[in-house]
Amino acid sequence: MAMRCLFLARKSLNCVGRLQLFLSNDHRALIGLYSTAAKHWGTGDNCHGDDTTDDSSHAMTNVRLLEMKASKLEEQVRELTERYNRAMADSDNVRKRTQKFVQDAKLFGIQSFCRELVEVADLLEKTTDNLQEEEGQRLAQVQDRLQGIFTKHGLEKMSPVGAKYDPYQHEIVCHTPAEGGEPSTVTVVKQDGYKLHGRTIRHAQVGIAVMKQEQD
Repeated sequence: MAMRCLFLARKSLNCVGRLQLFLSNDHRALIGLYSTAAKHWGTGDNCHGDDTTDDSSHAMTNVRLLEMKASKLEEQVRELTERYNRAMADSDNVRKRTQKFVQDAKLFGIQSFCRELVEVADLLEKTTDNLQEEEGQRLAQVQDRLQGIFTKHGLEKMSPVGAKYDPYQHEIVCHTPAEGGEPSTVTVVKQDGYKLHGRTIRHAQVGIAVMKQEQD
């Protein structure tokens, strides 16, 4: 009986020793795993940090690209606006020139016809001066009526006597002594001049005053 108890005691001691060895090995393994994790954590071996940096850099690049595109678009808008303004100005100038051309065509389209009419008025005036008083009065009424029609349509006879000589309105055909008057003033009209809406269509043939030495 004593021998059996001794055998069981030794067997129990062997089991306890193996259990201690197993626990010791597992403890060291756990410590090793914990140390490795701690090293990784301490050295900052974390992939999420790099991802954050890359995202920030990518966002900044996109912002710069958008700013460049916006600047180019603004420049294009300025260029297009300038072209549009120039086109509108050119169009407005063309419109004004066209309107002026149409107005001139309406006003001065009868210019040639008026030149011929004033020649008829000249004949009436000369004929009136050479007729007797009664007949002359009748023709004078016709002449006055004709001048009224001329005025109604913008055709006016010039009255240059006493005015300063104007080469755009007068044609010098003779000279007269100044006799106290100002030189280069119109003293006599040899043929009436006419304007159509302010534009000279026939120059008045006039004589102008000159100083005596200039006349010689």
